[in-house]
Amino acid sequence: MQINSSDFNSFLTDIKQKIYSAKSKAILSANRLMIELYFEIGKEVVKKQETLGWGKSVVEQMSKDLIEEFGEKSGYSSQNLWYMRQFYLSYKDNPVLQQLVGELPWGSNIVIFTKCKDDSQKEYYIKNCIENGWNRNVLMHHIKTDLFSRDKLETKSNNFEVALPHELSELALDIVKSEYNLEFLEVAKNAHERQVENKLVENIKKFLLELGYGFSFIDSQYKLSLGENEYYIDLLFFHRKLNALVAIELKVGKFKPEYAGKMNFYLNVLNDKVKMPHENPSVGIILCTDKDGLEVEYALQSVVQPMGVSTYTIKEQLPEELQDALPTKNELIEILQRDDNDTN
Repeated sequence: MQINSSDFNSFLTDIKQKIYSAKSKAILSANRLMIELYFEIGKEVVKKQETLGWGKSVVEQMSKDLIEEFGEKSGYSSQNLWYMRQFYLSYKDNPVLQQLVGELPWGSNIVIFTKCKDDSQKEYYIKNCIENGWNRNVLMHHIKTDLFSRDKLETKSNNFEVALPHELSELALDIVKSEYNLEFLEVAKNAHERQVENKLVENIKKFLLELGYGFSFIDSQYKLSLGENEYYIDLLFFHRKLNALVAIELKVGKFKPEYAGKMNFYLNVLNDKVKMPHENPSVGIILCTDKDGLEVEYALQSVVQPMGVSTYTIKEQLPEELQDALPTKNELIEILQRDDNDTN
């Protein structure tokens, strides 16, 4: 009997997907079991220390014995055993988080319970790791730049609830931050908008990391043609989850109401000339170094297209003429050492 190649390829693709799915479930199951084991080990260590008064030496001895039994790469170094103890103490009173941590690799768990002080922060980063697939490096970046504080809904300025259907407005609220950390740019505080924009394009990978999961970069100075006129959007992205174009206008200085009208115009043209039929309405983000919340609220009342206004921070770079006038790091060390010797 001759096998139809199309049917066979479809059958084979289905089998491969089942295999990959089973492997993923097996890895996830193994990880969850390991996390549960580490939690139990941490619990037992704490219990013995509390009931029998065991000190630090017992953990050192425990590590030696476990490594002798299970090998150097088994994960039972004294440092890791102390992490297990801290892991238990961090989540012993929170059964909800105890369930969630099993979804994360051990390395990501360590970052969260050692860097985050309260349960609300821990829950925020745990859930984002699970939902957005953050690896350890991405997680550390977001904790370092305090994404938790910058992502509070009550500080966000937008018109999403009135300009978008409910399911899209909630997603848009989730992907747009109240403040963006652009300190990696290292530009002068009085830099022109185009200079900041060019720096963003040069550092597009870092900017995408700051924007968050789902953003794909399309172009800078994206041209819109309307009759004989041409207009340019500073930065244009596409968001996979939102299934929509995202236009970003970059402004140096405080938000001005006219920025909202200009963005509304751009979004109208994008929706009419660029948006594909299957895509959702385009969304705009106006990035400013400062804003007045009340002023933004009134400005957004007069526009119909969905947009948010966010602030951004930059790391100021010294002007070139001053950089040469200051000592280098090594020169500064020599000066301090010389002053120290003179004092002695």
